[in-house]
Amino acid sequence: MMMNLNKFYINGEWIDPVGQRTVDLINPATESPFATVTLGSAADVDRAVKAARSVFPAFSNTTKAQRIDMLRSIVSAFTVREGDLASAVTLEMGAPRSMKVHTAAALEGFKQAIVTLSGYEFESRLGNSIVRREPIGVCGLITPWNWPVQTIVTKLAAAFAAGCPVVLKPSEFTPVSATILAEILHEAGVPKGAFNLVNGDGPTVGNAISRHPDIDFVTFTGSTRAGILVAEAAAATVKRVAQELGGKSANIILPDADLAAAARWNIARGMSNTGQSCHAPSRILVHESQLEQVVDILRSEARKVRVGDPQDLETTMGPVVNRAQFDRVQSYIQRGIDEGARLVTGGLGRPSGLERGYFVKPTVFADVSPAMAIAREEIFGPVLVVMSYASEDDAVEIANDTPYGLGGYVFSSNLQKASAIGKRLRAGRIFLNGAPGDPAAPMGGYKQSGNGREMGVFGLEEYLEVKAMLGFVEASE
Repeated sequence: MMMNLNKFYINGEWIDPVGQRTVDLINPATESPFATVTLGSAADVDRAVKAARSVFPAFSNTTKAQRIDMLRSIVSAFTVREGDLASAVTLEMGAPRSMKVHTAAALEGFKQAIVTLSGYEFESRLGNSIVRREPIGVCGLITPWNWPVQTIVTKLAAAFAAGCPVVLKPSEFTPVSATILAEILHEAGVPKGAFNLVNGDGPTVGNAISRHPDIDFVTFTGSTRAGILVAEAAAATVKRVAQELGGKSANIILPDADLAAAARWNIARGMSNTGQSCHAPSRILVHESQLEQVVDILRSEARKVRVGDPQDLETTMGPVVNRAQFDRVQSYIQRGIDEGARLVTGGLGRPSGLERGYFVKPTVFADVSPAMAIAREEIFGPVLVVMSYASEDDAVEIANDTPYGLGGYVFSSNLQKASAIGKRLRAGRIFLNGAPGDPAAPMGGYKQSGNGREMGVFGLEEYLEVKAMLGFVEASE
């Protein structure tokens, strides 16, 4: 039975959109339509912004305790519906049911916002002046399809902690999970107008949010190409823009590392979410004397990846999100072959036994030079490239030789040495020896991987404006 997502959540109510343009949502595992979604217009964005603007004076003046209580209510409501959210993510983007991180990381985002807000002071003394941090205003949230719940929550939790109402445009490929999240927020008692959902595409709804004069801040996660368009559209109104964009992260495996552990981790992390992660360690840098040893381990580990029906709990990798992404990944695999890289495992076409669905073979290339397209461009699929280096300086140079700077990874049995290499990498988040993510630590990029930070205190402060009050001896209430 086809779902019909034909309502937007604005000012605490489900309302009919102004426009009537619709598109079908396609299940990436079956290539069959499962829902119809109505796409919004600039007029829908305007209604949402007016609702957010009207609630801003009251919402921005809520106390820290009131916002903590609201976030706790959201956590409770989220926990009740977590299974529904997980099912939606599997349906709309093909994430395996076995992959619990989509909803678990989102829930952790709300919990971390409570911790961050509890310990945050919005006023401080600077000599005879008071420095205040105040809610920046109405915020536009534009989020991607690859982490459809977590990326919304990361932004939303920080906005709510700061006291900012929001207008959300999720990806047009993953509106089901966003709709369920809106229902969760409604059930949690979020004030009317503080959260508004408008489905739609980037050129229409995303552009309207970016241009709107009554939106004070836009936060965007997506491709570098789209991020540039958001910044250009926002420039006329001189609003603040924060962007988490593309990545081509390097994993430097130093000679003293546990090679088997490093290779196993790289396959698990690189193939996770079908490689559709901007932080994916898609470039594996190995000392030239250990290249074949690591390649053999990578081949063996990649062949253990279970590709198939995302509803099957034995599946560890589902399809990519849609036909366009499937074609994109296939084209990069062909380019790697054409450029002379050695195909270690995987390759063109679907895995054996899968005749329908946007399934891609877990693919590893070796003998890859820094000039090859597969070494320089973000593929956003389960394709990893192995590059050799002669020295630590050589490894750092190769790792930094990219327009991106989102993440970096280092493996070494000597933590001090790994840390020293990590400090030389031009990237916003460095993981040593496969360390897990930390929702309190800032996330963001250097260079064309974006600007601004998310998560923890740094993420909260993106939604705050700084005011200096000079000549005051005591802090105001």
